[in-house]
Amino acid sequence: MGMGDTRNERAVLDRPPLRVWIGRGIACAGALVLLAQAWQFVRANPVVLSAFIGGSVAAIATALGTLPVLFSQRLSDRVQDTLFGFGAGVMLAASAFSLVIPGIDAAKAAGTFGGGAWAAGGIVGSAILLGALALLMMDRLLPHEHFIKGREGHAARTLRRTWLFVIAIALHNLPEGLAIGVGYAGNEGMRGNALAMGIAIQDVPEGLVVAVALLAAGYKRSFAVALGAASGLVEPVGAVIGAAVFGYSAAMLPWGLGFAAGAMLFVISHEIIPESHRKGHEAFATGGLMVGFVLMMLLDTAMA
Repeated sequence: MGMGDTRNERAVLDRPPLRVWIGRGIACAGALVLLAQAWQFVRANPVVLSAFIGGSVAAIATALGTLPVLFSQRLSDRVQDTLFGFGAGVMLAASAFSLVIPGIDAAKAAGTFGGGAWAAGGIVGSAILLGALALLMMDRLLPHEHFIKGREGHAARTLRRTWLFVIAIALHNLPEGLAIGVGYAGNEGMRGNALAMGIAIQDVPEGLVVAVALLAAGYKRSFAVALGAASGLVEPVGAVIGAAVFGYSAAMLPWGLGFAAGAMLFVISHEIIPESHRKGHEAFATGGLMVGFVLMMLLDTAMA
């Protein structure tokens, strides 16, 4: 038997059996059916549709931010830390002005536990703690890899680094998408638009930083851009979930707004600020945070 025949036999043996291809085809067909049904649900609900559009804008902004990596090798550490701080400032202001304050107002309007200031503050405060706790549990249980801090989470060593980065990016972007969805559910359209716009603005430098970090980690330029752009896709998903779950119950709305705020505050404190201060550029990171905070505050108050 010749060497060519042996290679051909090995190639045939390495091919997945027919039942595997059939199973994959069925799974793809099922996924398409689910997506079609989900899209019908989104189109039939104006609030959910608005949240989906807002989340999609944020995802597009993330993708746009990755494009400079196609033409430039890297950003300086100082610029990266400044951009991290800017994103933290936008998210911090969004948590306060677009989530916490409307959440307290919604709790008062719902009249839960008497509707007083202490009761409303207690509801939203409890929801904030629950949101932070949920992200803490995800951070502990899901394996992921930070760009600077390294690997964390259960069984992190058993997964390829690419998927560790993907999970880390999803953990970071999911609260943003959730906040957009709950923001549309809890606010009138203009304030929901302001929240989505603010998150989209900070997603541009965030997408750039993610792609640059992937490039520095040894990935190909095209792959770094593609994965950085794909990292924003979790935001419209989170937006739809947030609007669908919390948009149809006045009693649940304060909990949803507080929960989204807590999740974002956790990401700010646990992920972004430590990353921005780790290389000794605290002043630039803090300056970026202040500018981001003021920009988001102006967007929220001017469009309210």
